[in-house]
Amino acid sequence: MGIAHEKLEKNIGVLALLTAIAVSIGGLAEIVPLMFQAEAIQPLPGVKPYPALELAGRDVYVREGCYNCHSQMIRTLRFETERYGHYSMAGESVYDRPFQWGSKRTGPDLARVGGRYSNDWHRVHLLNPRDVVPESNMPSFPWLERNTLDGGAVQSHMRALKRLGDPYTDAEIAAAPAAVEGKTELDALVAYLQGLGKHAPKGG
Repeated sequence: MGIAHEKLEKNIGVLALLTAIAVSIGGLAEIVPLMFQAEAIQPLPGVKPYPALELAGRDVYVREGCYNCHSQMIRTLRFETERYGHYSMAGESVYDRPFQWGSKRTGPDLARVGGRYSNDWHRVHLLNPRDVVPESNMPSFPWLERNTLDGGAVQSHMRALKRLGDPYTDAEIAAAPAAVEGKTELDALVAYLQGLGKHAPKGG
């Protein structure tokens, strides 16, 4: 056995090939079960694809890089659940492409922010955070109030998500331009934030 092992170590080509095979087998053993598990995850009760206005708001959230400072994943640790609520579950994020779990918290986690503040509070907070939180280091986003939504772009996004498996109906997609007509990016982002966590399990 020792001689065979010594020959293997000296033959770089064979060693590299066998190493690649071993790594591939190990990788498949870890990745394949996760792929099947992901397909088995079902939405929590009430969780549906984002309505047009919330979807547009989510796009604004991603574009502005909000995930760089705010996570959307509550860990199963007591101090987290006591502060934010029930820990995050995979069934909440089945229609998130890409998910916004994050790992950085310059600001608080937003997974359960929906309904905690009024629409007016969110609007003021986004336009000038220090008007409601004097010590905040969050930047202001005044342009969101001036930018109106493109109904055609929202509709195209919904069609693309449907091709990926999100169960949008043809009626929902057709109604998207009307649903966002006259709305600003600020309206959309507030709607998105107000929807976060509304179908989460209650309690810690």
